[in-house]
Amino acid sequence: MTTRGRSLAYLTSVDVTEVKELGGARGRALRAGGVESVTDLLLHTPRRYLDRSTVVPLAQAPVDKEVTVIGRVTSISSRRVRKGLVLVNAVVADESGTVAVTWFNQGFRVNQLKDREVALSGKLERFKGRLQMKSPVADVLSGGESLTTGRVVPIHRSVNDVGPTTLRKAVHNALRRSQPVADPVPARIRRHREVVDRAAALQAIHFPENLGEARTARKRLVFDEFFRIELSLALAKRQKAESAVGVAHRGDGSLVGAFVGALGFPLTDAQRRVIGEITEDMASTHPMHRLLQGEVGSGKTVVAVAALLVAVEAGHQGAVMAPTEVLATQHFLGITDLLEGAGLAPAQSDGSGTGSLFEAGTEGPTVSVALLTGSQALCTAAPGADRTELVSMIADGRVDIVVGTHALIQEGVAFSALSTAVVDEQHRFGVGQRVALKEQAGAIEPDQLIMTATPIPRTLSMTLYGDLDVSLLDEMPPGRTPTTTEAVTPTDLDPVWDRVRSEAVAGRQVFVVCPLVEESSKVEAASATEWHDRLSGLFPDLAVGLLHGQLKPEEKAEAMEQMRSGSVDLLVATTVIEVGIDIPNATMMVILDADRFGLSQLHQLRGRVGRGAHPGHCVLVADPTTEDGEARIEAMVATTDGFRLAERDLEIRGQGSVFGDRQSGRGDLRLGDILRDTDLLVGAREDAFALVDVDPQLAEHPELAEELTAFFPDAEVVEYLFKS
Repeated sequence: MTTRGRSLAYLTSVDVTEVKELGGARGRALRAGGVESVTDLLLHTPRRYLDRSTVVPLAQAPVDKEVTVIGRVTSISSRRVRKGLVLVNAVVADESGTVAVTWFNQGFRVNQLKDREVALSGKLERFKGRLQMKSPVADVLSGGESLTTGRVVPIHRSVNDVGPTTLRKAVHNALRRSQPVADPVPARIRRHREVVDRAAALQAIHFPENLGEARTARKRLVFDEFFRIELSLALAKRQKAESAVGVAHRGDGSLVGAFVGALGFPLTDAQRRVIGEITEDMASTHPMHRLLQGEVGSGKTVVAVAALLVAVEAGHQGAVMAPTEVLATQHFLGITDLLEGAGLAPAQSDGSGTGSLFEAGTEGPTVSVALLTGSQALCTAAPGADRTELVSMIADGRVDIVVGTHALIQEGVAFSALSTAVVDEQHRFGVGQRVALKEQAGAIEPDQLIMTATPIPRTLSMTLYGDLDVSLLDEMPPGRTPTTTEAVTPTDLDPVWDRVRSEAVAGRQVFVVCPLVEESSKVEAASATEWHDRLSGLFPDLAVGLLHGQLKPEEKAEAMEQMRSGSVDLLVATTVIEVGIDIPNATMMVILDADRFGLSQLHQLRGRVGRGAHPGHCVLVADPTTEDGEARIEAMVATTDGFRLAERDLEIRGQGSVFGDRQSGRGDLRLGDILRDTDLLVGAREDAFALVDVDPQLAEHPELAEELTAFFPDAEVVEYLFKS
């Protein structure tokens, strides 16, 4: 291995098998586990440390407390005590005494520990005068060598069959041959953030003189992780601003003014602020890239319609893409209702829901709206138009706003002058689908408004959506009463069904949500079809509907129309109703097997009730079998604050679940925690964006550019960062 550059970017090109101790089978095992290069090895940081200066000899160790002891395994054996249960017994000795150790169903092989020096961490107990430990954490410290007394010993996470001892030796060899590792982060930034240089951090994270030194090293490496991500996002945002050609929407504002002025309710301060931000963006020649966050019921649709009307007034078209047909239909109905109420479209001719179409208007401006999904093709400007005619109307500009699913980007669909694209619940679309919608605008890049009703913690939005401008609807319309939430066990449902009947008798409607469509012998979870039959029998005098994703599109549309019209008292459904369903008369929701749903999903479901004149009530039916499930139920009962729930969800699931596979590899957050390390994240973002402001191509910082290329080599990751 040469010393050229000695940068992490260069070391990504040096195969891990070139490191002493890691040839042959060991190297192959590491590569299979994702540790492919010397950089990967150096960033495979210890999962914990043993401070041998504080390790207690067995003879002096306190009983009934958590301790760490070090000794040699003098005997070990295993036996199967019953089917599915293997018992391992061992005796570990140090110079002062012995301890009997037992493990149940451990993954390690007995010969891995025989005659080895190990560190045992767990509760020390005394039984019949003899010391014992049950199921302690065991780390092999050596394969014959003696560690220096008083040393802080790093314990690296095993990778396949390569254990901590081998990894410790390999990292030591890699550091010795790589140091000093070059530091591409400008010295002024390091001084400002009070972080050590990279070479010192890499040495200290693996082989610290003390635990304080390890903490200092971690701070620097966490900053690096955040800085790389934020630098990529800053470059992406700059690239969009400089290279994209957009439309300067410069009308006189009369259309939006007429729309807002004719609404039957006042806008919230938050809605006025956000509409102002969007209007200012759309007046610029630089394409808008804005994320609109808002709680369920905060009025995102009104804001989206205002943005679309800015485009229409300027002589262009707008599009709304939703992930499901049910949600697309709801948007179509919501937008047409808002336009009708504002006098921008004539009344519907027959009032029959999704099948109803507008008649031609005679006074003032009108805005034509179309719905295009896999099974539906409707247009307010052309009653009775078939799919072929609607596609033709979109292509020649006779339709102002098109609402649809991924059908909007299918072959054969083309826009005349698309300049504004609204993407709802964008996390449900792939990057390719969002890019395809942008490409419908041809040579120009359309203004994009990305909407989500899933609250995102500020720290997470800075890492996932850091290249977007963010607008927040942090104010609810007046009169909205928070939905009350309670949790019950499956054995305590009788009072719940009594409440359901009371709501229905009072003329209000109820949702019952199930996690499955059909009953499954493999998964013990409530099914929609089973509960539909059961509740139809329990409430023979009520109209009970059924809605799930496996129904035909026309059956889904009929089920939702029955709910909207009030002809159904109780709708049994799956999570197909999670977003975008607006039934003001729905006041109660019962979620069965609630512990099987994610926290954000539960919050979205709860937001479907209490949207009208009467308060909402949500019942979570659950008997959690895991700590995470119990924590989700407790959080839902404790608060209706979506952003607090989002942070709690992040705490429960961990950020790895949030980032997913799209940022696997060197671009991962290995050490950083976006909740615990918020200050470092905010600082890294400020520094990254400030640096790109003065050096937008990183021409003066080629080492940083090289590092970004090395850490984000995967085409999917680059596409995610620069196109989403």
